[in-house]
Parts: sequence; structure tokens; C-alpha cells
Amino acid sequence: MVADGLGRARKIVRWTLNVTLVAVWFVVGVAVLAGFATDTTGWHRVLPAVVGLAVFSWLFFRITGAVLDHRYARREIVASGPLSLFVMVVGGSQMLGWGFVPLAWLSIAAVGLSKKAAVALGAGTAVVVIPLAVISTLAGGDPTFPTDEASVAGVIAGVAFYYVVMCALFPWTNRLWVWIWRLAEEAHAGREAQARLAVAEERLRFARDLHDLVGHQLSAIAVKSELAVRLSAAEDAAAARDEMAEVRGLARTALRELRETVRGYRTLDLGAELAAIRGVLEAAGVSCHLHLPYRGVPDDVAAVFAWVVREAATNILRHSSASRCDITVRHSEEEAVLEVRNDGVARRAVEDVGSGLAGLGERLAAVGGTLNARPTGSGEFVLRAVAPVPAKVGA
Repeated sequence: MVADGLGRARKIVRWTLNVTLVAVWFVVGVAVLAGFATDTTGWHRVLPAVVGLAVFSWLFFRITGAVLDHRYARREIVASGPLSLFVMVVGGSQMLGWGFVPLAWLSIAAVGLSKKAAVALGAGTAVVVIPLAVISTLAGGDPTFPTDEASVAGVIAGVAFYYVVMCALFPWTNRLWVWIWRLAEEAHAGREAQARLAVAEERLRFARDLHDLVGHQLSAIAVKSELAVRLSAAEDAAAARDEMAEVRGLARTALRELRETVRGYRTLDLGAELAAIRGVLEAAGVSCHLHLPYRGVPDDVAAVFAWVVREAATNILRHSSASRCDITVRHSEEEAVLEVRNDGVARRAVEDVGSGLAGLGERLAAVGGTLNARPTGSGEFVLRAVAPVPAKVGA
């Protein structure tokens, strides 16, 4: 599942890529108005050019979507290239007019290519566009256009220089934003891997505890049971009964140790959990700061708070783009408060983050507490758990 932070970054990058298309329409609009004002263009040229530009825009949107999906939209790029030249020639390729369309095509067609291929594509675009721009400029029909050879040569040089510079720059304009998007994806994948690693380590710890505490008892039970069978076959009933009595004792010991292991797994230690979570968050690039009271939290409340901290850290790793996390624990004689604050606000509602928070709410409700998780107006996300402190016996 894509986190809200990653989804938001994807939308920002996609809109940034499509800003080039917005600039095309703006520049073309200015060129059309200038052409009508100087009587150098007509509807017979503008209408087919606008239709071609609309089709080019549709292809452009498809290309940007493919870029974000790690695909190179070869068919759309091949189709939109000649179409951009058609729009340029039919509309009239003023330096800041319809000639901007092939540059927009170059800015998105170069994304996904190697550096050498992007340079070659820019050079090829310049070779094709410059002659077309020069011819269209000279044949534009502008009555104020100079006719002497020196002025014409200057105009040609200016057109050529403009397109050489633009074709050198445009292959790199959108590659930067796509590179940033790739970094965001890699960071999100790293957070998910860190969370999966934490879960795997916890499973290994539980398996190790079971093996160390219960495995010996079960091995002894197997040996004693086999010995009892042999004694029964040898008609030594008294010795067999003694062996089975020891088997029963071993089974009870194994059952007790198994229950203690499971209880220790289900009842977390708040101090140990805070230390472990701090290490995991900082390993994932999240600066974690603990603000703890000088007195320990009562055991009944601490066990619940440990689960809250674990779930909060899991959500930070999986569902946010946080760079900082502050964990605060405080308590009085009446109530204890746990607050987890991070700067990686998720856009979706809290209830959509997952079933973990719902389970934590049930745990806190069982001890008379409450859970509140919400974004703040300052760009942070706060999870706050409040639980009553049990009254001391004899107080």
C-alpha cells in the first residue's frame, strides 16, 4: 500500500511535469494573439494547429503517467514527436510561439533515457527544428520584418541560437523531478523493509525463547516416556509408574514455562520497547527523542503503553515520511499520558491507517483509558494515549 506521503509526492511530481504543457498553452496563446494583432496568421492555420496541440497534450499526459510507473511510453513518444513538428509548422514557429511545442516534447521524451541518449535526442531535435523555425520565420508574412541581408542574417542567427540553447537545456528539465521521485520511492521501500525486519527479528526472538525454555523439557518427556514403555514391557510396573510421574512433572513444568513465555511476549516491557523503537527509527533515518519521567510508569499501564508505542512506531515507518519523532511519557497519581509526535503527517483519515489503532483503542478501553490520533495544524501527527493509574492498595 502506498503511503500518503509517497502518494502526495507522486501527485506533486506529476503536476510539475505537466507544468511544461501549461507553459506551452500559455506561450501559444500569446503567439496567436500577437499573430492576429499583426495580421500574420489566420484561422485556417490556428484551428488545425490547436487540434493538433490538443492531441499532443493527451499524449503528453499519457507519457508523464508512464514515467511515474517506471515505463518508457515509446509509442506515445514516437507519435507525439512528428505531431509537435506538425503543430509548429502549421501554427507558425515564432521563437516564443508554436515552436515551443517540440521543446516540450523533448523535455519529456528524454526522461528515462541515458545521458548520452538524452544529449543525442536534444541535438537531433535542434537539427530538425532550427531549419523549420528559420523557414517559418522568414515566410511569416510580417510586414515589419526586415529585408536587408544583414538584418535577415541576424534574425536567422538569433533563431538558431535560441533553439540550440533550448535543445541543450530541455532534456534535463524534467529529469531532475523524476530523480527526486525515484529517491522518494527508494526511501519508502527502505522504511517498509525496516518494519518487516523488525517483525522478523521479533519472531526469531520468540522462537528462540520457546526453544530454550521448552525444548529441553519436551526432550526429557520423550526420553522418560520411552523408558516407561520399556519398563512396562519388562513388567516393572513400579519403575514405570515412577517414570510416568516424572513425565507428568516435566509436562507441567513445560506448560508453565510456555505460559510464562507467551505472557512475556504479550506483556511488553515499556523501557525495553522504547529503547528498541528508538534504535529502529534512527536506523530508518528518523531522529527519535525520548522524554521520560524520573519515576517509572505503573506496571499495568506500562504494559499497555508499550503496545501503543510499538504500533505508533510501525505506523511511522509504514505510513509517513517523518524525519523526527518525539515520545513523551508523564504520569501523576491519577493518570498516565503517552504522546508520540512526528512530522510525517498522513493525509488520509486516522481510521484508514490500519486496524492496529483500533486494537490499541480496545486495549486502552479495557483499562479505562482513551486513544486519540490526529494531524495538527502545524504539519505534525500526534498519537496520545491516556490511562488511569490504579490506586495503591491501602491508600
